Amino acid sequence: MTLKKAHELAPGGIITEPGNSQEFKTGDWREQRPVWNKDNCIHCLFCWIYCPDSSIRIVQDESGKWRMDGIQYDHCKGCGICAFHCPGKKGNKALVMEREEK
Repeated sequence: MTLKKAHELAPGGIITEPGNSQEFKTGDWREQRPVWNKDNCIHCLFCWIYCPDSSIRIVQDESGKWRMDGIQYDHCKGCGICAFHCPGKKGNKALVMEREEK
């Protein structure tokens, strides 16, 4: 076995194929997960703004307004930032953290 020279090694810390993040499922190690209560949601989209993993799904309705449509658990790491910033309706949050059952 011969060792490779520096110029023969693959570059480290460089994205050689951009746009492939959707292929990697990174949400399988969380201990808690956000659960969405549709009835308490006011569709303020704070959860979408604050989510560091882009795990909040949103859709545009017939009137052109953006609304929450659920959570993409494949990428959610369970940090709870979405639930923390959720104002909810009348003091009842639309996103609450629950223990992940596997």
